[in-house]
Amino acid sequence: GVCEYCKSQAGYATEPFAADHIIPRSKGGQTILENLALACAGCNGRKYTKTFARDPQSGKRVRLYNPCRQKWSRHLEWSDDFTLIMGRTRCGRATIEALKLNPPPLIALRRVLYQAGEHPRP
Repeated sequence: GVCEYCKSQAGYATEPFAADHIIPRSKGGQTILENLALACAGCNGRKYTKTFARDPQSGKRVRLYNPCRQKWSRHLEWSDDFTLIMGRTRCGRATIEALKLNPPPLIALRRVLYQAGEHPRP
């Protein structure tokens, strides 16, 4: 029930979530469980056919975070107030930048849900 990229909750989304092809079909990705991630409309739309992005810190081109093969907490983490997703690795930082994981409306929703004890989901 959460986006595998930004951890948004489907129950609070204004648009339905989609099955994102981690490796897009246009790049040879298959429609198999090991290549699908639950994604909110924002992450799905911004990722589109991207598989690589630049790490804003090092400038290196790296693969985007793969929810089926990588652990979220290895590459990404919450800020102390649980409103921002921060990158722990090049992959994490590049994914945050490419998918715009911290838009202001989502930060506001995270803040309200945190205060209500509904965020982050375990």
